[in-house]
Amino acid sequence: MQELPKTTIKIPEKKAVATFGTGCFWCTEAVFQKLKGVDVVQSGFSGGHIENPSYKDVVTGTTGHAEVVHLIFDPGQIGFSDLLEVFWSSHDPTTLNRQGADVGPQYRSAIFYHSPEQEQEATQMKAAMEKEKVFDGRIVTEITPFSNFYPAEDYHTNYFELNGSQPYCQFVIRPKVEKFKKKFSEKLK
Repeated sequence: MQELPKTTIKIPEKKAVATFGTGCFWCTEAVFQKLKGVDVVQSGFSGGHIENPSYKDVVTGTTGHAEVVHLIFDPGQIGFSDLLEVFWSSHDPTTLNRQGADVGPQYRSAIFYHSPEQEQEATQMKAAMEKEKVFDGRIVTEITPFSNFYPAEDYHTNYFELNGSQPYCQFVIRPKVEKFKKKFSEKLK
């Protein structure tokens, strides 16, 4: 299999990048957009073996990609460890290839790290949570090097903000956002 080139990502000076998969990117985007220090949240796909996949390609579960959010953040305002804390608490990292009713490898729990420091922080936090039995089951989150990112189609951008009255938003996304706002109130914009 041919190795895909890393996606070229322009990171503004004094900013950093993180890429997380927590199942449906609509839910994840709605949470991370509310954090102080997070400048950009873009829904898309990472970790797969085809270039420029569409949403229709990815939902087949055959591209190897996960639905992710790609963040540009200010490490002077919010650390990667803070982002990891939100990551772990915004989904169930014990379900393999599934989040709620969304099933398939595209909905896997994943951290695509961009540096050895991010890998170390993610690995250490995962090990500490396993040791402390924070979750009832074994954590199945993939911690793997970032290799590519492809933005999702425009209609996925700001999905919750633009479609908040839709049933999926009301019954799936809104409860996650409300839980997040209570737990992380001091980190909100």
